[in-house]
Amino acid sequence: MHSAQDAQIVLNILQARHSKRAYLPDPVPEALLAEILQAAAHAPSSKNTQPWQVDVLLNAQVKAFSQQLCEAFDRDQPEAPDYDYFPDPWPEGFLDRARACGFGLFELKGIGRKDFEARRAHNRENMTLFGAPAYLLFHLPRPAERGMFLDLGFFLQNVMLGLVAHGLASCPQFSVAGYPDLIRSFLNKPERLIVCGLAVGYPDPEAQVNTYVPERLPLEAYVTWHR
Repeated sequence: MHSAQDAQIVLNILQARHSKRAYLPDPVPEALLAEILQAAAHAPSSKNTQPWQVDVLLNAQVKAFSQQLCEAFDRDQPEAPDYDYFPDPWPEGFLDRARACGFGLFELKGIGRKDFEARRAHNRENMTLFGAPAYLLFHLPRPAERGMFLDLGFFLQNVMLGLVAHGLASCPQFSVAGYPDLIRSFLNKPERLIVCGLAVGYPDPEAQVNTYVPERLPLEAYVTWHR
């Protein structure tokens, strides 16, 4: 039996999780990451199949991986992710919210809507992994069906919440999955389906970009009660 105080702590962690894009250089203890990942594996999965796998990059490996991503970005290598994130066309309302999020971040960073050089530099920051001292790469076996993505999503969310509980922060990135062959080669795992990456570290409290929290929909916009 958990107390009301315990329950409120969990809810506070849920509300505190937001993507952070600037990190302190302090290393993340490997033992702490192992503890979080082990706890996260209690996520549900169909028939307990646990389809997720994750590679943890630390120290020089993070820098080496980031360097390869930046080189691919700088030579305008075409992106070719293993899966489509959104349908085409987007569902109603999705594009409006995506634009509001992007423009809100640009405004915070002082990037004009027609400042394409600054916007490219902003996009390149994804390939620098935001300077995170640790980086996680999540992948599935191939072929993978939609239900396996659901299971991995449960696991990924557990990881992110576990990080918040220990004073860490993260930023999930589909952007790096645009270079799946690069990632497969870097990990020496040619048969895996690359889902996403996760920048991990202690958030920089002085970085203005870390204050950005996009607006959430009100409850009535996504919940229907049947009484």
